Amino acid sequence: MISKAGEIDTEWEEQGENSKYFFARGIGAADQTLENKTQRLALARSAAIVSAQFNMLSTVKGAELAGGDNVADAMIKDSAMASQVRALIRDAQVVRSEWSSDDGCVVSLRLPKSALKNGGLKLAD
Repeated sequence: MISKAGEIDTEWEEQGENSKYFFARGIGAADQTLENKTQRLALARSAAIVSAQFNMLSTVKGAELAGGDNVADAMIKDSAMASQVRALIRDAQVVRSEWSSDDGCVVSLRLPKSALKNGGLKLAD
């Protein structure tokens, strides 16, 4: 994701899933007008987390449920489910944070599929 020279790779897999997890990445830029490096890094990381959560939500919405609908359709039909899915996304685990040479940040998130199942979503096998 970030090269040894501190540059962000020009191509990577943004989001997806495997048998156990949904995963997503996000990128956040640092405000270069800030003099405090710690503040630049922290704000870039926060922005990257929000970006990754947005990407994660897109992935989860496309997941197929046991009844044939996808999560996006279920969220439209059931506002409580929509709130629950959004809460689960906010609780996704940050598994990697990397900073670029210009203090930008790339964050990788993962969300266990079991968390969705425990939340009442019956994902298709």
